[in-house]
Amino acid sequence: MKKLLNTLYVTTQGAYLSKDGETITVSVEREVRLRLPIHTLGGIICFGNVSCSPYLMGFCAENGVGVSFLNEYGRFLARVQGPVSGNVLLRREQYRKADDLEYCAQLAKYFVTGKIANCRTVLQRTLRDHADKIAEDKLRQTVDYLGRSLESLNRERVLDAVRGMEGDAAHAYFDVFDHLIVSQKEDFTFRERNRRPPLDNVNCLLSFIYTLVMHDIRGALESVGLDPAVGFLHRDRPGRPSLALDMMEEIRPFLADRLTLSLINMRRVQGKGFTKSDTGAVTMNDETRKTVLVAYQERKQEEIVHPFIDEKISIDLLFHVQALLLARYLRGDLDGYPPFIWR
Repeated sequence: MKKLLNTLYVTTQGAYLSKDGETITVSVEREVRLRLPIHTLGGIICFGNVSCSPYLMGFCAENGVGVSFLNEYGRFLARVQGPVSGNVLLRREQYRKADDLEYCAQLAKYFVTGKIANCRTVLQRTLRDHADKIAEDKLRQTVDYLGRSLESLNRERVLDAVRGMEGDAAHAYFDVFDHLIVSQKEDFTFRERNRRPPLDNVNCLLSFIYTLVMHDIRGALESVGLDPAVGFLHRDRPGRPSLALDMMEEIRPFLADRLTLSLINMRRVQGKGFTKSDTGAVTMNDETRKTVLVAYQERKQEEIVHPFIDEKISIDLLFHVQALLLARYLRGDLDGYPPFIWR
């Protein structure tokens, strides 16, 4: 278990979280391992066989601390939260516009534009930094293809066509993703994107970090009063945070994919930290999971200049800035939603 910034990550299997006055206690085999005041936390993420007392969940809900439960693969299972903040009029507007397919297509184009542009930049950065170690021609062809996809996307007006272009671009991007791995190739080889469960070490890392990103985006959307379950690119499905998945499209190449590549190429994670079960599912051991969590929080503390507001912010605030911009667009305060495009 580890507290990073204002989020408590509990990875120790068999841990039990309970309330003690104004503090949260974490016990393992009836021995208290950690105590934290509630006011120092903004969220708790529990991985695998970790349980919480009902009194603690109610306590967290009253104090605005979201509690998320993930399985051992990092797949999101459930989230406990208190009353949602925000203006009810904003949510009513979100629901109305989610029923307008033309509006959905336009907003989906913004999300997909951010995704394709950022995927293209990931490839261009690799060409710049590791041209001597990769299949340069193959990557340049994909960069050119993604550039043409961006031009074609601007002309689309039908939601299904936008989704089709997003899928084609994602396929082209992941088709060359293995070329971006320039070290530890014997343990980290990427053939295709797979999940639920991941079947190789690279997909295990990607799925785990995607889940962390989705948790942060979901919290940011809720903080501005939006419903993370009602999306525009991803349609409604019980239990799926469709709007969080929408916004994650533009952010995950810049944050999750780059972090995955950095962890592998800089040897911060190693093949021995992963285990394959008899069914083929791949999981991380506790030490590797903690390494990834620390690296994720370190990355979120890095600063960037936001391309739209033109101010320096930490990556940790990026989720909230994009959620605010989306809320303003839905209210009609902005003429368009400005996706985050990495420069």
